[in-house]
Amino acid sequence: MPRAFSPFKTPSSLSFADFLNPPLEAMNDMPELKSRGNRKLKMSFEDQLRALVFFHLEEHTSAQHLLQTLKEDDFAREHIAPEDGIEKSSFSEATNSRGLDQFMHVFQNLQAQASKILPKAHEELGNLVGIDGSLIDGTFSMLWADYRKGVKKAKVHVGLDLNQSIPKKVYLTDGNGAERPFVSKILSEGQTGVLDRGYQCHDLFDQWQQENKFYICRIKASTTKTIISQNPVPAGSIVFFDAMVLLGTNGVNQSKTPLRLVGYEVDRIQYWIATNRYDLSAEQIAQAYKLRWDIENFFAWWKRHLKVYHLIARSPHGLMVQILAGLITYLLLAIYCRKHFNEKVSIRRVRQLRTQIENELRCWPMSEANSNYGKKMKLQMVNAKV
Repeated sequence: MPRAFSPFKTPSSLSFADFLNPPLEAMNDMPELKSRGNRKLKMSFEDQLRALVFFHLEEHTSAQHLLQTLKEDDFAREHIAPEDGIEKSSFSEATNSRGLDQFMHVFQNLQAQASKILPKAHEELGNLVGIDGSLIDGTFSMLWADYRKGVKKAKVHVGLDLNQSIPKKVYLTDGNGAERPFVSKILSEGQTGVLDRGYQCHDLFDQWQQENKFYICRIKASTTKTIISQNPVPAGSIVFFDAMVLLGTNGVNQSKTPLRLVGYEVDRIQYWIATNRYDLSAEQIAQAYKLRWDIENFFAWWKRHLKVYHLIARSPHGLMVQILAGLITYLLLAIYCRKHFNEKVSIRRVRQLRTQIENELRCWPMSEANSNYGKKMKLQMVNAKV
């Protein structure tokens, strides 16, 4: 049955209402969040989504910071917080035990929406997915987040669409969680994973080829290489090596399926790239590997400007909810920047959005134009169909 999601109880900020509108489509066929008992939910999923997107967009630094804002700020109290307010215990219970399936549903739907409208920057290179893990500093109370003695960390494993610069899939483990097994989980058939040296594994290179999944993976220069055949190298190119090889030592760790190995040099640094992409030139392989840095840039931007690693939860469930909320906020920004400015996400546009929201809130009570917009939004939500 279609479900209605209102960005606001009464849309006082047109910019924020417009920013939060894309989840409307996602929530039409979302599994409903229900109370486990007879008590009414203190915080509905709609309340939870608004609060956590608001948390990231406005750069709150802790759950306490967010809760204080929801209690004391007129706008947040009126349009973000649940109708009866929210206490710390209820907020913690909602974050750490409910809503994970719903957040994942919204994330996947928004990812599909963004994929439809964002241009593909390197379409000639195919469907490239940068894969990497990023550590999250934990607390001593996070007993599940093993890293090393006296230190707790979690790790988020992300697949980033390198053509459109948007996250595609995400997984969470403790800080010692192995990264290589997530390649097969993140990649779909026909996609190409772009990977750093930490993912080098000759058995997995064989496995990915059997799964019809492609990879472009840097390997250690000291890796043993058995040359089967060599391809010509263009004169004056950064590429100095292009051949079909077996990697590793025979009888020890040698790959069973031949693969392509490309060597190139930039700024006196040599890169060795193992791949099963035979349709690309050696220079294109080098170009595709260079795009791997985009996922590093994504993690850095995400951490710095959306404060996604300022913990508001300590359990694996709650931390995954927070990570998904941060990814949802990024996808909403990607959709918003494309729709209004025909641009990629940038901190300049994020700051501009925050300023627009603040300026509109100074105009209370709502103008007639705002009121008419609110009626239009409500009508749109009522008529929304799956």
